[in-house]
Amino acid sequence: MFFFRIFVMALRSLWIHPLRSILATLGVIIGVGAVVAAMSILEGMSARIETGFATMGSNKIFISPNIERRSGRMVGNFESLKLEDATAIAKECPNVVNVMPQITNSALIKFLSKNTNATVLGATENYSAINNHKVTEGQFLNSTDIQGSASVAVLGSKVKRELFGGRPAIDEKIKISGTLGSRTFTVIGVMEEKGNVAFTDVDRQVIIPISTAMDKLWGVKAVQMIMAEAATPSDADIEKAKEEIKKLLRQRHKIRAGQQDDFQVQAQKEFVQQFSTFQTLIGVVLGSIAGISLAVGGIGIMNIMLVAVTERTREIGVRMAMGAQRLDVLQQFLVEASIVSFLGGALGVLVGWGLATIIQNATRVFETITTGASILLALSMATIVGIVSGIYPAWKASRLDPVEALRYE
Repeated sequence: MFFFRIFVMALRSLWIHPLRSILATLGVIIGVGAVVAAMSILEGMSARIETGFATMGSNKIFISPNIERRSGRMVGNFESLKLEDATAIAKECPNVVNVMPQITNSALIKFLSKNTNATVLGATENYSAINNHKVTEGQFLNSTDIQGSASVAVLGSKVKRELFGGRPAIDEKIKISGTLGSRTFTVIGVMEEKGNVAFTDVDRQVIIPISTAMDKLWGVKAVQMIMAEAATPSDADIEKAKEEIKKLLRQRHKIRAGQQDDFQVQAQKEFVQQFSTFQTLIGVVLGSIAGISLAVGGIGIMNIMLVAVTERTREIGVRMAMGAQRLDVLQQFLVEASIVSFLGGALGVLVGWGLATIIQNATRVFETITTGASILLALSMATIVGIVSGIYPAWKASRLDPVEALRYE
């Protein structure tokens, strides 16, 4: 009953000065909103990335050029990986079952009067198997297309919709821009809709033979990455495959003992671990920003509670004269500060959820996820801020002299 009366008194105090109360809790609202929005975005991004990696399978190995350093300074990436390296890995590494070199670039894709920007992926016939991504219309690239540097293309589902709508795309001609100029390609297939795989929206890409991409579109000699599959997803087989690849490439690139590798070999789980570290770092940064807002909100709550003590000095004197103990007054103001902060936190949860929803609808990159744990954490932080901020005003109210308080005007 005592706490219920204090709750009613706190709400009455807020109602008497609504603008002052909102301004006092604004920092808490912003801080809690930032916590909820940030955690919702991180949860949604994490779920999207984890799902993308899971669709690829857990036995993937990525070989990419290493960072070149001169006198300790980073000067760029080595242009070290060749098509022949991929062929050698496939033939000479027993624990590797699938290999695909690739090169990617953003390009303008045109069909008649329509055009769209998409990722152009130069790949081999192994793409479909290594990425578990199938065609739904037509056919995929074959070894003849790769060897003959054929001008053929397979469209992602979004690219197909944007250029052709509901009409068939097979055997139609599209133009792809490159550093060597625009080139005409014949559409031979359309991929199934899959969404994001790791960090790439595969529905917004156009797949062409890697030989065509390198020789006729961009005029490059090195590949950007070689994807490989270990024989099994076991850690032991993945490590064996990595060691075989490293040993072979060091031999092929004539790298002596003690010299820096001009390539790097990473398993998929290493990318997941790196993303997890990045996610933790972003969470700490966003949490720190939210913490600053909560601290500012706590100062606002302390201010409003100090004002309340001054305004209600005579009321406190009357309560003490009627038998209220100092502990009763202390509890009253602590509970009021907690309620003010909790209500600010509740509004902050709504603000954070709304902000996360707006970001989701605006970007349409991934779905934000607001969990019960994030809401509970935000409300707990808000309540703790209220209690901490209310300690001094509550202590000051409880130390008032009843006689002096009754004489206060």
